[in-house]
Amino acid sequence: MSQKRIGILRGGAGKYYSSSLQKGGEIIMHISENLGEKYKPIDILVDQDYIWHAGGIPINPSDLMHRVDVVWNTSHPSFSNILESLSIPNISGSAFSSALDNSKEMLREHIKSIGLKIPRSIVLPLYQSDFDGPRETYAVKKAKEVFEKFSSPWIVKSFTENTNMGIHLAKTFPELVDSIEDGVKHERSILVEEFIAGKVASVHSVPGFRDEDIYTFPLGNSFGIFSSGEKEQLANTAKILHKHIGAKYYLKSDFVLTPRGKVYLLQIEEIPDLKPNSHFAQVCESIGAKTHHVVEHILENI
Repeated sequence: MSQKRIGILRGGAGKYYSSSLQKGGEIIMHISENLGEKYKPIDILVDQDYIWHAGGIPINPSDLMHRVDVVWNTSHPSFSNILESLSIPNISGSAFSSALDNSKEMLREHIKSIGLKIPRSIVLPLYQSDFDGPRETYAVKKAKEVFEKFSSPWIVKSFTENTNMGIHLAKTFPELVDSIEDGVKHERSILVEEFIAGKVASVHSVPGFRDEDIYTFPLGNSFGIFSSGEKEQLANTAKILHKHIGAKYYLKSDFVLTPRGKVYLLQIEEIPDLKPNSHFAQVCESIGAKTHHVVEHILENI
């Protein structure tokens, strides 16, 4: 039996370049190690100058028609438009859901109709002396802006992929100032979010898996004890959200359930974490499956 050629598209310019390289690399390795008899992964890299490569060799996108059967796009969803113009089947997040992921305000308005909320937030761009004034007063000035928008406690974290800056929980105004100062010292933009007290859990959902319209896995990455009713509530919410944003192949939804039973959405992701000890791997194990079973299901249902 000949192998099906799976192109893994990664890279492109922009702030998600590094994460796309990593996620795409994980998919390539996962397919090679677990599904190599059936599928042949082909590395398709778009560098930061938008030059396409296949197997390390520069190509024109149109060349892919003869090199791959399917493409898994871990880069920006806009690349799927190129693939579709070439009649190449592809796995990709929708441009709409990507826009939702990148705009908290747009996401907030869109999910309001299904009874979901998201924490209020504000992004503090990278400090620039020409625009932001004296460095020594910047953190206090920005802390006042946050304080005027929503009250404590606040979650303060790097807006970019920077492991040097920790995630801070600031309960007082001085703590908020110190947390913002930490981000400025590391020369990073900063995300300040409203802290929502409650129990936290992730729900992974996949269309058509095990013959269900939207299959939801048991709660993963959870902090708190959930009753059977609460588990069902989050599972149903994940299914509604999956359809509402038009996720085609996979969705991970991170929720907070408050003591009063309100559900807040923290984050969504459309590419599964395929590392061996990921939370996704753990929830797959909990139902007697492996991550590659889900990957194969996705590849067979494009």
